[in-house]
Amino acid sequence: MNAVLSAPPACISETGSWCAQVYSVTHNEWLAASAGWLLTKPLKIIMILVIAFLVRYLTKRLIDRVTTLPAAGSGGKIPTLLRPLRERAPDMLGTAVTERRRQRAKTIGSVLKSGSTFLIYGLAFILVLGELGIDLAPIIASAGIVGVALGFGAQNLVKDFLSGMFMMIEDQYGVGDVVDIGEATGTVEAVGLRITTLRDLKGTVWYVRNGEVLRVGNSSQGFAYAVVDVPLSYSADVDKATEVLSGAATKAVESDALSANVLEPPELLGVEQVTPEGILLRLTVKVRPGKQWAVQRKLRGQLLGALEEAGFEPPLGRLLSSMQDKQSGAQRG
Repeated sequence: MNAVLSAPPACISETGSWCAQVYSVTHNEWLAASAGWLLTKPLKIIMILVIAFLVRYLTKRLIDRVTTLPAAGSGGKIPTLLRPLRERAPDMLGTAVTERRRQRAKTIGSVLKSGSTFLIYGLAFILVLGELGIDLAPIIASAGIVGVALGFGAQNLVKDFLSGMFMMIEDQYGVGDVVDIGEATGTVEAVGLRITTLRDLKGTVWYVRNGEVLRVGNSSQGFAYAVVDVPLSYSADVDKATEVLSGAATKAVESDALSANVLEPPELLGVEQVTPEGILLRLTVKVRPGKQWAVQRKLRGQLLGALEEAGFEPPLGRLLSSMQDKQSGAQRG
């Protein structure tokens, strides 16, 4: 029994092995038998960690390269990451397009960095545990159970992140867009994976969770229509009013104040509605996105002025005059 216990380890006969080299130097059987743990295992673990760190560093540099836009002098350049993706940024945003692209690329890049870090370091952690001889099956099973529990507990947070990610990829809206998301309507100031920030016409800042956005109305994509309803009295000559409005609208859109925002000539659709107060004529103009409200205000003022100059009576003119006549008659009586 003692002879068996005192026998040198069999690995010392393996030429070139750590066990044989340690035994030849130290002539210590325990050190030779433990050479794998004392030298081989630590070196492998260190190598795994170094490789993981280098891969993470190179991946981060690559992501920064394809998502970063120069702070100045970028002009109309698009980050490399966004080139294969569809972009709906309107031209009217001007310099805001650059900030929109930078923020969009930065947000997507942060997701890629987080995902790559989790994947690389997670794989390295599993390899290190394998080198230490730890059974990974219970750990993986436990991690799966914890992941399911966290998924149920943080499902709203996961929903917000997934919705924000798809919104970013599809470019549904971005910085500078005027959007209607149900409870809030205004100009988008910031877009994140979880929260969208927008400011309404009254100056109130709204923070909206992306997972709660069921539908989005974007007024800043492609083009828009400026819709102007012009009221007329029942006694008005509709044909003459149509002629006056067409001429006034054509003249108005050719002015310096509106020509830059108008895409097509105005179109008078005719009688839109008949109300107890009078008749409504509708006129539409195709304009650049986000400019429909300014064009509507300009047109409305000039069209009403043109009707007044042409001698058309306001819709409530007869009603007001008749009421004044009744009041004066009552006072005389």
